[in-house]
Amino acid sequence: MTHIAVIGAGITGITTAYSLARRGYSVSVFDRNRYAAMETSFANGGQLSASNAEVWTRWGTIFKGLKWMLKSDAPLLVNPRPSWHKLSWMAEFMGNIPNYEAHTVETTRLAIEARKHLTGFAKEVGFEFDCEQRGILHVYKKQSEFDHARRVNALLEKGGLERREVSAAEVQDIEPALRTDTLGGFYTESDFTGDIHRYARALSEGCERLGVVFHYKTDVTKIHHTGTGVRLDWSGKDGAQQKYFDGIVVCAGVGSRAIAAGLGDRVNIYPVKGYSITVNLDDAESQAAAPWVSLLDDEAKVVTSRLGRNRFRIAGTAEFNGYNLDIRDDRIKPLRDWCETFFPDVSTEHCIPWAGLRPMLPSMMPKIGPGSKPGVYYNTGHGHLGWTLSAATAEATADVIDVSRMKNAA
Repeated sequence: MTHIAVIGAGITGITTAYSLARRGYSVSVFDRNRYAAMETSFANGGQLSASNAEVWTRWGTIFKGLKWMLKSDAPLLVNPRPSWHKLSWMAEFMGNIPNYEAHTVETTRLAIEARKHLTGFAKEVGFEFDCEQRGILHVYKKQSEFDHARRVNALLEKGGLERREVSAAEVQDIEPALRTDTLGGFYTESDFTGDIHRYARALSEGCERLGVVFHYKTDVTKIHHTGTGVRLDWSGKDGAQQKYFDGIVVCAGVGSRAIAAGLGDRVNIYPVKGYSITVNLDDAESQAAAPWVSLLDDEAKVVTSRLGRNRFRIAGTAEFNGYNLDIRDDRIKPLRDWCETFFPDVSTEHCIPWAGLRPMLPSMMPKIGPGSKPGVYYNTGHGHLGWTLSAATAEATADVIDVSRMKNAA
């Protein structure tokens, strides 16, 4: 039996472990936290959104970043303090601007492919994850943003997505709880939402039933490439240990860059911080006033998900500020204010703030496939679409490992 180590128990690590285990691989997962999905996969926006597949590599993103650099509550905030990592990443980001259209189309295709695997895994294992299949509604208040959305829609259509333009009146019909005027929007009926943490935790239990071994609260201290595989040294609750594996899949989020460097690969991931608030809908009035249809406000870069009767998730913003998980009130306040503008009858008295680091590559495309050494593989760098793309990239990673195993056996 082929033994594979998966580094990282976020959504990409868990889906990768499941994809491999159901194909008959012996899988061990290593994570520094006590449970699965405790970092970036803990409290994201909840959207499974092919309609949000537009990559950021365009000049408009650059101009907005410069304009907002000194505005602490801006949707996109760049700390002006220079670092070689940040500068090299941004130079590569600008170098990928010519790939904007092709990467948007490819991301759309990947997101559509991911849907069937993600829901398929849940059905196979048999669990619920606060899934709401009510579509995703993009709303616009500014004409320039609406016009750009029309151009983006042409690219999404090339990728195979059906998304229709709707009028201001139709926006209100689709989500009657909305209490602000809009110019109109785009509605994607096939998109849906769910609780990423609940999904990952349940799928990890499904992995265990397939024989996957989880090493939680574990620090991998050394990865030694043996020529055909790897030897992992780690320290956990049972002390220092080591074991040989036929292969390793790096799914370590923002930690993937350092691991890749140790394996002789360059994976230039930068941590892009995002924030969310989970509004506890403690009273009947708030429950009635909160939306059930998932929203995306492109101008404010805010997304929403209804997670059952009692929770309303609001997430957004992007912050280039290094490996920093501080929860800043000046970044959380715009999310509360947005809720009070769009849904004024929802009480924000009891809401839980959170921040996570999105692992983002300059191309805005995930790194999937083999490294430079035999037995080394990557499934990382999904940026703001980790939840949306994870099931497809997990299956793609397992496909690559299948092909490598067959070549080695020939």
